[in-house]
Amino acid sequence: MRKRLFTLLRHASAALLFCLCGMQAALASVPVALVIGNADDRFRPIPQARHDARDMAAALEALGYDVLRAEDLDRQGMHAAIQVFFTRLGAGADGLVYFAGHAAMRGGDIMLSPVGAQPEVSVSALLAKMEGHRRIVVLDTCLTPADGDTALAIPLPADTLLALAAQPGHGAGDAGRNGIFTARLLAELRAPGRPVGELLASTAAAVTALTQGRQRPWAASTLPASMSLLPDGSRMALRTGAEAASGPETVLAYDTRGVLPKDTNEQYELTFWDSIKDSNHADDYEAYLQAYPKGRFAALAKARIERLRAEGKGAKEASKPAAETPKPAPKAAETPKPAPKAAETPRAAPPAAPPVQATPSAPAAEQPAPRRNASAEIKDCPTCPDLISLPAGSFTMGSNTGDPTEKPEHRVTLASGFAIGKYEVTLEQWNACVDTGGCTKVNIDASKKNVPVRDVSWDDAQQYVKWLTKITGKSYRLPTEAEWEYAARGGTSTRFWWGEQMRKGTANCKDCGPPWQQDAPAPVGSFAPNPFGLHDVNGSVWEWVSDCWHTSFKGAPADGKSWEDPACRVRVIRGGSWREDASYMPSSTRFKYDANVRHTQNGFRVVRELK
Repeated sequence: MRKRLFTLLRHASAALLFCLCGMQAALASVPVALVIGNADDRFRPIPQARHDARDMAAALEALGYDVLRAEDLDRQGMHAAIQVFFTRLGAGADGLVYFAGHAAMRGGDIMLSPVGAQPEVSVSALLAKMEGHRRIVVLDTCLTPADGDTALAIPLPADTLLALAAQPGHGAGDAGRNGIFTARLLAELRAPGRPVGELLASTAAAVTALTQGRQRPWAASTLPASMSLLPDGSRMALRTGAEAASGPETVLAYDTRGVLPKDTNEQYELTFWDSIKDSNHADDYEAYLQAYPKGRFAALAKARIERLRAEGKGAKEASKPAAETPKPAPKAAETPKPAPKAAETPRAAPPAAPPVQATPSAPAAEQPAPRRNASAEIKDCPTCPDLISLPAGSFTMGSNTGDPTEKPEHRVTLASGFAIGKYEVTLEQWNACVDTGGCTKVNIDASKKNVPVRDVSWDDAQQYVKWLTKITGKSYRLPTEAEWEYAARGGTSTRFWWGEQMRKGTANCKDCGPPWQQDAPAPVGSFAPNPFGLHDVNGSVWEWVSDCWHTSFKGAPADGKSWEDPACRVRVIRGGSWREDASYMPSSTRFKYDANVRHTQNGFRVVRELK
């Protein structure tokens, strides 16, 4: 059954990390560390958490710890890892738990988040189960107050230390490879043997100074004042892969971990339900009920199970594609696209929007605008993208009836024309860059040359436009967000460039008509162009633009230039993808992604300066 298969696949990878789980530590006095980095959160990924876990594991191994390291653990994986950790702890051994990821504060307790699930692993319970051992828990997270909680109230047993990257309710951020807190802690660990309290105090002072007081680590301890992280009798010097983490010099972002979107539990539930709501699999609804026994769709899930069983459709009989079942914690490059928008709720078509039509017909008033005259197509080299030059002009950007991140509507004037890709950059065009060493190879079937390149980050796209600029002598770049929407609208002001209603056969998206398949986008140009002659501006792949992410258009530039922020880490993507439904297809749709994260639904098209 699909659900069980995904679970087996997830835990097979976890099993590799815990291949020694049946073995006790050679000596009871050898300290044991559980190190977890949960980077793949569906709503707010934390790429640095993966590096945090790897570097901290290397540091602790160099200090003589028996280390269990794991990454991107779902609910079952988290509990399995913790159980293995308790099994490893010998009599009298010190126990250390390090966690990088999201967490929340609930009932005065700290709840750690598995990937793909709401915060549920209790730190108080962890400490209680470690009774009889000296306990150290280090959390590179910050705590989102839940259910009105305002204070941390964890009873601290004897011989215990609890350290947080930031005071409860305050932000914790990242600085390059690692979290700010972890990077400084790794730097302090290079002088082993210091009492752990002194070590953490130095770390806290460095983080506070670096962030000018915006991030202040927090710690409480009942450990002996002289206790260090070195095992008894150890003379090991710290040799660690964390040598690369010399401590952050530049703070890149705050509030990147721990501070989850509002109504997070509701979002997880809605996202889960949306992924199974059309399933003919009783197991899918049982999985929902297991996760949300009192959920808003519980009664409906039970009714579906009864109906499927009455019809004789058991777990082995499924018409819904496997890719549409909930996936337990996928890899970083395949994080499920979160429900977009600043409020971070699953996107739905605005209430006033008409339903998707079964036929391509539409009222005369909603037919596409007449094809605009555009300059001749431009192609600077045989493997360069085809470009269409667009004139300067003004348009109304955003939507006052759409998602909050699309508000407010505002007038934008582009003073200069520009040339933009007729299609998204294709795999063949990308591989021309790869062949000369300018770009990184992507894992897509190379025989499908005319498909949009995807699984590329914003940083990857920057490499490509720099390469194009170098080989052509022309100035290539990513479009600004305003240029992208101006081009996508094609001179229209309706929700879609073809009118106010979604119509099948107009975009490469889920349930939007053929050609469509769940595994990959259609070849570029498979659908009609917009009035400017551009293809696939709706659906196909999300397209990177140059701007930093902002949660609304309040204060956006009126001249169409890229909206930048100092130390910007999160960039804008536009247009939806083939895996999204019709509600993502309006010209105003926008979302975000970390600039250095690759995702199989993300691609781009290019702009060339005409000056």
